[in-house]
Amino acid sequence: MTTDGLPAHDLTDLGLAAEGVRRIEWAEREMPVLRLIRQRFERERPLAGLRIAACLHVTTETANLVRTLKAGGAEIVLAASNPLSTKDDVAAALVVEYGISVYARRGEDRDTYYAHLNAVADTHPQITMDDGCDLVTLLHTERPAQVKEVLAGTEETTTGVIRLRAMAADGALGFPVVAVNEAQTKHLFDNRYGTGQSTLDGILRATNLLIAGRRVAVAGYGWVGKGIAARMDGHGAHVAVIEVDPVRALEALMDGFQVMTVGQAAAWGDLFITATGNVNVFRREHFAVMKDGATMANSGHFDAELDLPALREMAEGHVREVRDNVLEYDLGGKKLHLIAEGRLVNLGAAEGHPAAVMDMSFANQALSAEYVAQHYAELANTVYDVPEAIDAEVARLKLAALGITLDAMTPEQLTYVSSWQHGT
Repeated sequence: MTTDGLPAHDLTDLGLAAEGVRRIEWAEREMPVLRLIRQRFERERPLAGLRIAACLHVTTETANLVRTLKAGGAEIVLAASNPLSTKDDVAAALVVEYGISVYARRGEDRDTYYAHLNAVADTHPQITMDDGCDLVTLLHTERPAQVKEVLAGTEETTTGVIRLRAMAADGALGFPVVAVNEAQTKHLFDNRYGTGQSTLDGILRATNLLIAGRRVAVAGYGWVGKGIAARMDGHGAHVAVIEVDPVRALEALMDGFQVMTVGQAAAWGDLFITATGNVNVFRREHFAVMKDGATMANSGHFDAELDLPALREMAEGHVREVRDNVLEYDLGGKKLHLIAEGRLVNLGAAEGHPAAVMDMSFANQALSAEYVAQHYAELANTVYDVPEAIDAEVARLKLAALGITLDAMTPEQLTYVSSWQHGT
């Protein structure tokens, strides 16, 4: 506790708490699955006595997740996973109203970001909950003695899962991690519908561009890229997809989109959106051929998908903010625009995913935390998919909350699908 009687914290303004509570409660209305889980957690206390350290986007939806974990008996501490995604009023509300330790300031610099990660690590967590693998990486590289204290972890996003699988392949991962991102109720809905809508939302809030008739190049056609391309197409854009995977490229083509190389797209497009989880998708040679007035945004986890050092060097210091969350780079008469500093556009320039989508993602997080608390001793130090039973339970609860009832197979149908004797 701090001297003011509140949990330990470092945030922008405690006076914003009332506004944060109002917005957290609004989000909760759209999160019935997580609410049902929280009610059960309050009764059963499956996380009692466990220290959970979370490095997640500090949003209204995350607030309802950490409230659920606390209801389950966990001692929870939260740090931001992205400097531009923090909602300062939410951080204040979590500390003042809900008694949860938070280290997060919108716009924090790199040193503050890692100071906050270290403050979270100082609590000696037994379960980690990551969005991008930064907390897990910190523990393994700078605090190896603490790794053995961690029973297990969970990971929220594609980029983090990629990093964790690489660690596991190298034999470097020191505890089991459940890849929440791989749950069907996460990537089919959160990544596709949530990111698709919220990416469009961030771009529109930042720029007020008309999407109809505009040439939009989407780099990556995974679940995130599919969602973005679909939403842009729905608003009347001419959409091209950039891919390195031939199957995904063929899928994009058959979904009705053009497929281009990054070089072809750079000269063709008006708006560029990256969603690959990789680095330097658009580089110096691509900036050189982009049109005057072209706009770039990133929906990948890290701000590395655009080669920003090269862009800054090409602008030779001629950079100015032309709108909130929009930087203009003057490349000797040609101007290129960058939204949200190249960080996650849906969180940097908007509010992130709709709560109704995050309801499923964070239900998976809560149930996966319960699962690893109960089964960590049976798990090896590798990356696991969310158990199918959890995925199905999240879908069942979501449908029930929406008032939808499913048919069940008849005994005859059950026999038919489980038997090999029946033929044509």
